[in-house]
Amino acid sequence: MTHPIFAVDSQESTRTNSSVHLLPCRIHHDGNVEPVDAYWTPSEGQDKTRTAYLRGRKLHGKAVKLPEGYYGSIVEKSEPKKPEKTQEEMTEDVEVQDEQDEQPKVGVMQGKATFDELMIWGHESLTDSNEDPYLRGVEEWISFAEQIHSYTPGKTEGN
Repeated sequence: MTHPIFAVDSQESTRTNSSVHLLPCRIHHDGNVEPVDAYWTPSEGQDKTRTAYLRGRKLHGKAVKLPEGYYGSIVEKSEPKKPEKTQEEMTEDVEVQDEQDEQPKVGVMQGKATFDELMIWGHESLTDSNEDPYLRGVEEWISFAEQIHSYTPGKTEGN
């Protein structure tokens, strides 16, 4: 059985710059919350940290800027666009149906927004990259990506 593959369809004209907040909680709601200001009013301190209260719990936030050349994407699952087929292509599709069953399924993710900064929140104290799994994951992923893309073709390890 093959695993699904996701393609990201990002249209520059429809994307907006967004702010992203990683909260140390789970919220079992999947819809609009209007007005947001009634539930979420962070205040900024002198040292660029933020403080907010969510359901009576005090949270401290720290902005983490992504390195130059990197950006995050907010995507939403969507149905793949099916091109219109001619009669000849439909006949070919029937003939190769067995082959397509072996092909991996491709899902499409629609790009909705981008961001270049994360606001990471912690209970009662600021988050630390040694303790926070999300912050550590972002830092490790960026380090890993830089090592992959720093490869020089034709150069071997012994040279």
